[in-house]
Amino acid sequence: MPFTRREFTRQSALTGAGIALTGTVAALATAPGALAAEDSKHGHDGHGHGHGHSHEPGYGPLIADPEGLLALPAGFSYKVITHSGVTKLESGEYTPSNHDGTATFEGPRGVTLLVNNHELSGTRAGWEHPVPLAEGLVYDPVAAGGCTVVETRRDGRTAEWVGIAGTSTNCAGGASPWGTWLTCEETEDKAGKNGLLKDHGYVFEVDPYDRRANRDPRPIKALGRYAHEAVVIDPKLGHAYLTEDAAGPNGLLYRWVPPHGFRHGRGKLRTLADDAGVLQAAKCFDKSGKFVDDLSRATEIGTVYGVDWADVPDRDAKTVSVRKQFTDGQVTRARKLEGMWWGDGGAYIVSSFARAESPVQHDGQVWFYDPKRRTLTLKVLLGVNADPSKDGAFDGPDNITVSPYGGLVIAEDGNGIQHLFGATESGRTYPIARNELNIGSEQEPEYSEFTGVTFSPDGKTLYANIQTPGIMLAITGPWKRQPNRH
Repeated sequence: MPFTRREFTRQSALTGAGIALTGTVAALATAPGALAAEDSKHGHDGHGHGHGHSHEPGYGPLIADPEGLLALPAGFSYKVITHSGVTKLESGEYTPSNHDGTATFEGPRGVTLLVNNHELSGTRAGWEHPVPLAEGLVYDPVAAGGCTVVETRRDGRTAEWVGIAGTSTNCAGGASPWGTWLTCEETEDKAGKNGLLKDHGYVFEVDPYDRRANRDPRPIKALGRYAHEAVVIDPKLGHAYLTEDAAGPNGLLYRWVPPHGFRHGRGKLRTLADDAGVLQAAKCFDKSGKFVDDLSRATEIGTVYGVDWADVPDRDAKTVSVRKQFTDGQVTRARKLEGMWWGDGGAYIVSSFARAESPVQHDGQVWFYDPKRRTLTLKVLLGVNADPSKDGAFDGPDNITVSPYGGLVIAEDGNGIQHLFGATESGRTYPIARNELNIGSEQEPEYSEFTGVTFSPDGKTLYANIQTPGIMLAITGPWKRQPNRH
């Protein structure tokens, strides 16, 4: 049922200051449980040692890595799990490059399974280490992308194999509530474009537990064909929420409503008809009922927008890109809609940055969509970073996860120096790691983005990737609950 502007205005009046556009997050009744990280009664010193009474978030300053790979706070360490061109799959081929979205799954006897996207665009000829064409797991035999499944054991042993191959530009994706991975193609290339043999821009399902279930890959066309970034599933209602990383015009936030009687489960999505359910795009308005054309309009943490949903005319974009099927005033856009994570009863959604193509410039937003209230609340806002070459400020959030220790952990894909950083409920940020692998030159250093940030099922290990050349890392240390004070 559409959530009308009148209903949102009436709800705003009933809840008073709690719904004010500049109200605090805690007062908005949408503050998620995992983000309500209270300070320890005994306090912490901000360095993970558990002494003193500081309420500063984080783990203290980052310490340079003698190996030139990853700077971490004192007491933390890392292990390389996979490295493109160095480690090998079970089949003997090298680990593919360009690691991206990742999720963990609990295996038997202490095993952790990870599904790792490889964001490789175009044809295989353009890449030194494309995803190998494993028999029975190929969608388009000339496409370079896909996923690998990584198995890590308590004794330190690892294994890696192909989950899907022959897809293109596999970006963030998302884990399903039933224990599979939904890998997203961030492209609109159709058959015949850039040398590809099949249409691309779809979502595919990968089962980390059952290799046979991944045979004969089939796109989930019901979720639409566009430059997919990430996807999450509402475990109660079964709705899927999806982001689009596109410009000219800016991309959209989507919702897919399953057909009546449909029950989610392993492999069920691939059985759907191409036009099953309803694909919709978000349309936002403020407390006064005014339409919001772009999410960059929000300039204060705690901003709340009501959300309605507009049906997509042609989800397969046969002639016109999905985002171009709407005119101004029909939908709300945003530049660089990126990572998502389901937690605390809703979806966390990243808009990585906004520049001249958007009404207001910023260097990153994180929103929380509450499906019960049908509202978007701005949780994190990063101002424009004046000098990305200097360490300190953060810009360009991308992949995201909810931390079991309160708050969020975010992978940076900005300009200059790249970090993993945390954010508290009140929007305060702190560093967790810094990429020190210079893939440029001494005169013009360049550092690849972080991707695929996710915790192990037991919460003891933070996994993350350095996208180029493609390195998966496991980070351990004295994790602690983060303070929740302004």
